[in-house]
Amino acid sequence: MNRRIVSGLLGYLTLFCGAAMIPPFILAATAEEFNGAAAFLLAIFLCLATTFELERFGGLQGKDNVGIREGIAVTGLGWLLISILGLVPYFAGGYLNLLDSMVESFSGFSGTGATVIEDVEILPRSILLWRSLSNWVGGLGIVVIFMAIMPQFGRGAMFILKAETTGPTKDRQMPRIRDNAKALFSIYVLLTIFCAVAYCMCGLEPFAAINHAMTTIATGGYGIYNGTVGEYGNAYLEYSMAFFMIVSSGSFAMYVVACRKGPGVILKNTEFRTYLMIIAVATITIALDLILEMRVQKEEAIRAAIFHVASLSSTTGFVSHDFDTYPPLSKAFLMMMMFLGGCAGSTAGGLKVARIILLFKFVGLIVRQKLHPNLISNVTLSGCPIDEDVVYGAAKFFFAVVMLDVMFAAVMMFDGIDFVNSISVSVSTMASVGPGFGIEGATSTYALLPSFSKFCACGFMFLSRLEIFTVLALFSPSFWHKSKNW
Repeated sequence: MNRRIVSGLLGYLTLFCGAAMIPPFILAATAEEFNGAAAFLLAIFLCLATTFELERFGGLQGKDNVGIREGIAVTGLGWLLISILGLVPYFAGGYLNLLDSMVESFSGFSGTGATVIEDVEILPRSILLWRSLSNWVGGLGIVVIFMAIMPQFGRGAMFILKAETTGPTKDRQMPRIRDNAKALFSIYVLLTIFCAVAYCMCGLEPFAAINHAMTTIATGGYGIYNGTVGEYGNAYLEYSMAFFMIVSSGSFAMYVVACRKGPGVILKNTEFRTYLMIIAVATITIALDLILEMRVQKEEAIRAAIFHVASLSSTTGFVSHDFDTYPPLSKAFLMMMMFLGGCAGSTAGGLKVARIILLFKFVGLIVRQKLHPNLISNVTLSGCPIDEDVVYGAAKFFFAVVMLDVMFAAVMMFDGIDFVNSISVSVSTMASVGPGFGIEGATSTYALLPSFSKFCACGFMFLSRLEIFTVLALFSPSFWHKSKNW
């Protein structure tokens, strides 16, 4: 691995992190939030100092190309470095202790949206903006956004894009990697603008609309009120949010293609159609359950069902009602939606619908091959044959997610949390949802977790955001030494 290249790219990333802190610093300075302004000024200085040290050690030259090891190192270490720098405003401003600042930063950049702050309404606007910005930057991907606005990485940049893009398939819509990243970023920005305008039309003031738009499109879920969306009691806003959360759960690569070839591309996409069908079934089931079991009015039941199904399946984590009080059937469906997640290539977390489709088709293919030993067939998705490596990769990822869920639950039980709460927190954290059931339910926060569990939660959010294997590769001894296998 070329450490000079990695150091140079990490230097650019920390510079980018410092630039992202300028808007909340300006807001703090103009609003005379002296603690916040000083905290952001210190954070920006630390970003610049880190950039200087990294660039002194390394740097990019004209003919440099990023290989697979450099791509993994830049993505994994870059995400970790920026999350650490991102905690400085919380800690330096005196708003949180060091561990809670770490949880808040990791949760923000990973798009989990789990907070340890029990009263967000006492926070200055600059910190609220930074929380939303961390969600937004981490949603599409720190490195993807960086690639879209900074100089070209070289011909090996595809390894970086692959390392951070979520899902079993990594489709390219344009020949050049940077053009691909710019197209994804453009769609991301446009959706954020449309979302903010829609929220303003629903009655939100501009600051609230912009913050919620960033965290909606990023499927992060940070809010600026303790009651999140339930604070407003606005039916139009809830329907609007549900729509944009579902849109954000679709593949951004699909939207890029749709802009070039027409909206028919979206309707022909097997994964997105399956996702919409799952949303519809879950919404109808939960709405009927609320009407029959809790005697909820029809419109209110439908609104609550579609909102929370969209929120938890997209792993955004917004809350309009306390779904922890729902009947068992509804809670079971919501838990399944959390585990499932959105589509590959979206900002949503979770297992991804594409992997579920591939696994079901793979099992069906195995059964047919048992009945017809000479059968030669491939698993397909959206009419295209899928390589065996991709299918086996989906199976390996499913196994890894289940095992890590079990591991994190075991860690929390060891730390004194009961079985049911441990499972809920584990699934919610690994799926990047945020709220769950029980100890960190719809009206609770991660503040109730013991210190050791909070620290471990940061690690598991790191694993889940980069889809596990990118992070695990960093712990392989051969990764850091010369090897013909790389």
